[in-house]
Amino acid sequence: VMDLSMPVLDGIDATKRIKERMPDAKVVVLTMHDDVDSTRRAVSAGAAGFMSKGSSFADVLATVRGVAQGDIGFSPELAAAMLDVARDPVVIDLDANEVESLLSERQVEILQAIADGATTKQVARQLNITQKTVHNHLNAIYRKLDTQSLTQAVLSAVRLGIIDLDHG
Repeated sequence: VMDLSMPVLDGIDATKRIKERMPDAKVVVLTMHDDVDSTRRAVSAGAAGFMSKGSSFADVLATVRGVAQGDIGFSPELAAAMLDVARDPVVIDLDANEVESLLSERQVEILQAIADGATTKQVARQLNITQKTVHNHLNAIYRKLDTQSLTQAVLSAVRLGIIDLDHG
């Protein structure tokens, strides 16, 4: 659990350093800075969750547990704000064929299910594959989209038009 406002090293830089040294580490930001820019910077640094200090203890605990199991977690207000940001059009240098061939059909299916709110465990059950296979696909997605977290992968795929947030 990381705070953004710390002496000497801020939470964004601390998260980057943690993720560089331990890529599998899960970081949940718990902060009073509950704006989209802080959220975006934390996600870019590798955070898998972002909670406002105004969140209930039960919500924070549920988020930390979920992130530890591979889920992503945002307070509802921040999730809504991030979806608004993700829906903004982005200029992309790839042509349609390059975007279409970027991820396999199975990878798109997995990422879409997660964007629709499924956990990795639920995706494994839905697709009749193991949770390890889901994680292997997610690692391939991270590499292909040049991302470091599930949140970044989903946002990148939305911006590229690979998945649709209004799908579910």
